[in-house]
Amino acid sequence: QVQLVESGGGLVQPGGSLRLSCAASGFASESYAIGWFRQAPGKERMGVSCISGGDGLTYYEEAVKGRFTVSRDNAKNLVYLQMNSLKSEDTAVYYCARSARSVNQGRRGCLMDQGDYGHWGQGTQVTVSS
Repeated sequence: QVQLVESGGGLVQPGGSLRLSCAASGFASESYAIGWFRQAPGKERMGVSCISGGDGLTYYEEAVKGRFTVSRDNAKNLVYLQMNSLKSEDTAVYYCARSARSVNQGRRGCLMDQGDYGHWGQGTQVTVSS
């Protein structure tokens, strides 16, 4: 069955870096958009970045643009979120999610609309603190 498992979270000092991984199983991740979302304490879950299926186009929310990079390793069925210059406001549980539709089913590009995603991982905690 479809599974997404995040890893790589942890405690890091401001200005530090982390790389999150999203391990996909039960489907070919290259055929679907993969989104990264985060939920800070007491706040709603919000979009961070996404990478489209097929052509691998990327999108970043303004708050992380220039600091975060999303990429994928199709051979390993992994999607990464490289996070640099981390700030305290990046503290959150980070989730990866798979689009409900594949490229062949018409999902071109990627969106930060949570309703566009049909499968979610369990999340990984990122804490940025000195």
